[in-house]
Amino acid sequence: MSTAYETILAKDGAARAQRGAVFMATIAVVVGAMWLTGLLDPERFADAWPAVRQLSSEMFPPDFSRLSKWLWPILDTLAMSIAGTAVAVALSLPVALLAASNTTPHRILYRTARLLLNLLRSIPELIMGIILVAMVGFGALPGVLALGLHSVGMVGKFFAESIEHVDAKPVEAARAAGATAPQVVWHAVLPQVMPQLADITIYRWEYNFRASTVLGAVGAGGIGFELIAALRVLEYPQVSAILICILVCVTAVDGLGAALRRSLQ
Repeated sequence: MSTAYETILAKDGAARAQRGAVFMATIAVVVGAMWLTGLLDPERFADAWPAVRQLSSEMFPPDFSRLSKWLWPILDTLAMSIAGTAVAVALSLPVALLAASNTTPHRILYRTARLLLNLLRSIPELIMGIILVAMVGFGALPGVLALGLHSVGMVGKFFAESIEHVDAKPVEAARAAGATAPQVVWHAVLPQVMPQLADITIYRWEYNFRASTVLGAVGAGGIGFELIAALRVLEYPQVSAILICILVCVTAVDGLGAALRRSLQ
């Protein structure tokens, strides 16, 4: 009895030592990253403080004189986020079914789908925006495509992970009843994951609205384009006004997203 107890204590001690080593290694990596990036350099922050004070004084008070001309770009940004999310969901679901181990028809398709998701996730939407602007021209279209394609990488990954965690019993019952692969997916898989898929979609839409403001920097239109235009001519009061407008819109979108998620619970 004592030998078994000692064995348990030894295993527990080894597990604690391992967790402690991992924790200390993580702390060392974080501190090293902060040092390499300059976060632990107080002299650099002190040198930057005069520029921060000057820029802040130039940005206030905000200038809302062109507010009426920003309303349409704001609507463009909202439309880009909605359309980009719709494109992402439409493309992500079939790819996710191939990238989930319990619904993919073949291991090669599983590996290919996972590689595709990794590829799309590794290319930032800003780089995609630059490429697509060169391909299809300026405007909201390259922004929608950039948001949609980049989102497939993350949304498809989350969709696939949700599908992999479904209860296997309804799936096995559907197959035992002679259902085809599409029927199994439609009747046994999707009903189980639909709340999670909707939740992921809403979260991604909130993210895409924020990301669509950045895409204006590369000519994808929207309020981001107005922000970059004001920065280029050093109209800092208008810059602060546009940032306040973006803050209000992001807050409204986040609130709407939270309300949608509550309605789906």
